[in-house]
Amino acid sequence: MSPTPEARAARAAASARTSLRRRLRLALVAAGTVLALIVLTAVSALLQVQTRQREISQIYFPAISEADTVFTELVDAETAVRGYALTGDPVTLEPMERLLARPQPSRTTVQILADHLGSGARVVRASDDASAAAATWYQDFAQPTIDQVAKDGRGSVTPAQIEQGRVLFDDIRAKVAAYTALLREGRLHALAQLDTSMTLLRLALGALAVAPVVVGTLLWIFLRRWVTEPLAVLAADARAVAGGDLDHHVVDAGPGEVGDVARDVEQMRDRLARLLADSTGARAELERSHERLREQAEDLSRSNRDLEQFAYVASHDLQEPLRKVASFTQLLARRYEGQLDERADQYIAFAVDGAKRMQRLINDLLGFSRVGRIGGELADVDLNDSLAQATDDLQQVIEDTGATVTAVGLPHVDGEAPLLAQLMVNLVGNALKFRHPDRAPEIRVEARRAGDYWELACRDNGIGIDPQYADRVFVIFQRLHAKEVYEGTGIGLALCKKIVEFHGGQIWIDGGPGEGTVVRWTLPARAADPAAGERLLTRAQADSAEAGHAVTSDHVAADPGGGKDDADA
Repeated sequence: MSPTPEARAARAAASARTSLRRRLRLALVAAGTVLALIVLTAVSALLQVQTRQREISQIYFPAISEADTVFTELVDAETAVRGYALTGDPVTLEPMERLLARPQPSRTTVQILADHLGSGARVVRASDDASAAAATWYQDFAQPTIDQVAKDGRGSVTPAQIEQGRVLFDDIRAKVAAYTALLREGRLHALAQLDTSMTLLRLALGALAVAPVVVGTLLWIFLRRWVTEPLAVLAADARAVAGGDLDHHVVDAGPGEVGDVARDVEQMRDRLARLLADSTGARAELERSHERLREQAEDLSRSNRDLEQFAYVASHDLQEPLRKVASFTQLLARRYEGQLDERADQYIAFAVDGAKRMQRLINDLLGFSRVGRIGGELADVDLNDSLAQATDDLQQVIEDTGATVTAVGLPHVDGEAPLLAQLMVNLVGNALKFRHPDRAPEIRVEARRAGDYWELACRDNGIGIDPQYADRVFVIFQRLHAKEVYEGTGIGLALCKKIVEFHGGQIWIDGGPGEGTVVRWTLPARAADPAAGERLLTRAQADSAEAGHAVTSDHVAADPGGGKDDADA
């Protein structure tokens, strides 16, 4: 019974709340977010490390080195100017000349600091102050002193001037010291930030190494609780049900989709249990029906055997009185012909003709009943020989009608040679009987391989058979023409059908009126089925055993006086 819409809606809502897909999606999103944060932190820390290293190595270190070098050169230049003022020797001005000849780089450290920190930074202002103090010392003391000594000679510089120069240089010393102090302070701050960034980078890398293990462990725990354990419970329940315990209920365990599967399996188990209960009753009824069918089949088989045996015995036993009737009517015709009136002679002729047709009918019926019952020897039969025997039996008719009989590619088959010869006699005889009145009969018997069978055909150019009667002609005693037009008993093609089916084949009709007739039949091929002959022999022996009573009746029913009457006839 299918769930109600309300039950389906409640189930869908519960599934949405506890969906396994949703849980896994949230868990994966959370794990991905954590990993992304750790990676971003590591990348940020790495960038900070690179930035601080560049500040220390490319900004602060060159600036401090340059400041110390320039200050040392200024000290040497100040000493040189004072020495020149005392001695007047131009050699003492060499440090001053080197300072003045110092090449200026395209970008000074102060410009780099200004680009990095901004033009308003303290260290940039301190650098500007130191440069301004140096320029003031050079313009107000150094250059005037040099010019004065060069003009007036040594001793021309007064102590007051020397003291003024010292005061100006002390101002340079103080401002350079402030500048270098700010540089060192900036370097220490960059070093502290570098240390912090390195620590953060190490922590991020450590977390990045540990995070996959933690995430994998958590996912394994979640999968075990949400998937593997519920599936194990579901599998155990399913195995119990599959083992035949249909009363074992499937536990609704697990979130979302796993729970849905468990509920579906439980519904399937419940339905199977109901179907099994229904099928048990149906099977009992089927067994009872099968038993009744088996009993009916046995009754039908027994009835068929009795009917075939009756037909055989009846047709055989009818031979004796019929021979007497035929013999004495023929004696009457010969002995009293012309002695009675014309009507008496006509009546006697009717009786003789009826006796002959009755005798043919009984002989044909006897032959029909013998097929498959009086088993002959099974052997390798050349159908060319069977056709040759048939043409020998029909030689007189073939000569009278001017018929031609051609064989093309006829094979060897396993079967009873007399029956296969009788098959050829009936088929060729039918082609001769139903010939076209305006042309000589042309009969062609051919064969082709079709899988495990040989498909044979008997073609003629006679009057043909209407397709609507193609099946009717194989029914015993069925005739398409009046007996006054074409003689016969209506057993010929029925006998052919019985012979072909006894050998394991099928027979049918092709063709239409005025276009001739093609009778096709199949026989098992020997190469494709080596056991066909053995199976056919077994079938023939079984049928022969069933016909044992009929063979015995053949001898018992013979009348000792019949031979005499037959001889008289």
